Amino acid sequence: MTASTTGAQRFREFKMPDVGEGLTEAEILKWYVQPGDTVTDGQVICEVETAKAAVELPIPYDGVVHALHFDEGVTVDVGTAIIAVDTDPGAGPAPESAAPVVDATAAPAGEEADAEPQGRQAVLVGYGAAPASTKRRARKPQPGAPAGVQTGVQTGVPAQPEPVNAMLQAELNGRPAAAAPVAPVAPAPQDGRPLAKPPVRKLAKDLGIDLATIAPTGPGGIITREDVHAAAAPAPSVAVAPAPAAVAPAEAGVVDTAARERRVPVKGVRKATAQAMVNSAFTAPHVTEFITVDVTRTMKLVQQLKQDPDMAGVRVNPLLLVAKALLVAIKRHPEVNAAWDEANQEIVYKDYINLGIAAATPRGLIVPNIKDAGVKTLPQLAAELGELVSTAREGKTSPAAMSGGTVTITNVGVFGVDTGTPILNPGESAILAFGAVKLQPWVHKGKVKARQVTTLALSFDHRLVDGELGSKLLADVAAILEHPKRLITWG
Repeated sequence: MTASTTGAQRFREFKMPDVGEGLTEAEILKWYVQPGDTVTDGQVICEVETAKAAVELPIPYDGVVHALHFDEGVTVDVGTAIIAVDTDPGAGPAPESAAPVVDATAAPAGEEADAEPQGRQAVLVGYGAAPASTKRRARKPQPGAPAGVQTGVQTGVPAQPEPVNAMLQAELNGRPAAAAPVAPVAPAPQDGRPLAKPPVRKLAKDLGIDLATIAPTGPGGIITREDVHAAAAPAPSVAVAPAPAAVAPAEAGVVDTAARERRVPVKGVRKATAQAMVNSAFTAPHVTEFITVDVTRTMKLVQQLKQDPDMAGVRVNPLLLVAKALLVAIKRHPEVNAAWDEANQEIVYKDYINLGIAAATPRGLIVPNIKDAGVKTLPQLAAELGELVSTAREGKTSPAAMSGGTVTITNVGVFGVDTGTPILNPGESAILAFGAVKLQPWVHKGKVKARQVTTLALSFDHRLVDGELGSKLLADVAAILEHPKRLITWG
């Protein structure tokens, strides 16, 4: 790149991409780079969490990181610039006029994004002083200030009033401090705009607080959320009595539980799961049927397959054979494998089976699926099932792996429960719950014996699956698990 390269060409803004399925926002979980780091085309710069999974984002060009526009933990709309990269760092120091400007979409809804003031560099969010580790040009002393003294260094906000410092020192020395005078209103910086991050500005706007009236306590004179909350709280009255007033005892039977409660924002996978379950429960008419079955022979087959050389290197467990049994049963009743098209008022019958496996992860419940599971051999199915579960637990499942499912299995038995009434994954026709396998008394060949027994529950969309069809499907799954040789005779 030549020296004549313009600032607009030199500095590139990388925007939050749509990582799939039409998602509108993502939360920045972790930055892998910092301002000043060198990056190359294809290098992963951060990890973000969408409504479906955690995804690593690569940068599409070479250069040096100029600025990160958002902190970790911030949710950003798709299309908003999140990082600025200097693609020609050898051209010399960045001209002030070429400093990248954060996209207008980075500002909270209802608040206009201002252009970056001259003489400042963009920080993580908003505008103002960079962190203390960043080199900056010293601000010129204001007229009338003593030599060597700068008022409002880097921020335009005066230092904390002396009476407050004296009050703090008195507290540290163990002496009672006199009541501090009301803190003066902090003047706005020279550009007329107080320094605060977009979420803090939105909070102040929601609370009806003028940022210009708040004295900042954050590093570099930035107004923090605590500052806004303090400004919104009513001013405490100062007691003038020589002795503190006696605290009235709490009313008998009244317990304050607020201090023992936690509130966590609903976002990411948890938010998507909640929306999907509500939509499914109140859209598709659910019917759930149950059956209890002797799976002793299936459990013996599991142990035999673990010793089979053809199954070496893959995990063999009861869930694998339940999955295979469901696939064989669907082949016998293909009408179950369908979807309801509300817009066109059509039933879409599918000649492929994308088998979903509900997986509990630290971020919430997700349902990735095995594509074309119906045509896979048992070793292939075992390998993909193991990879699917491990990837889900690591939080690395891609959005593509969670789309296009047709039926699902949820293994509630791993939690020790007998069964449940599962809710359909949106767009699917059926979901099978596999309960815990327990040793129970069972009539076997005319005698009561201890057998390994489990309970299956099948929920289905009654718009697509009639009671007869759903009952036949569940009965076939149970028959296969009772006599697993039917995997061969029926498969």
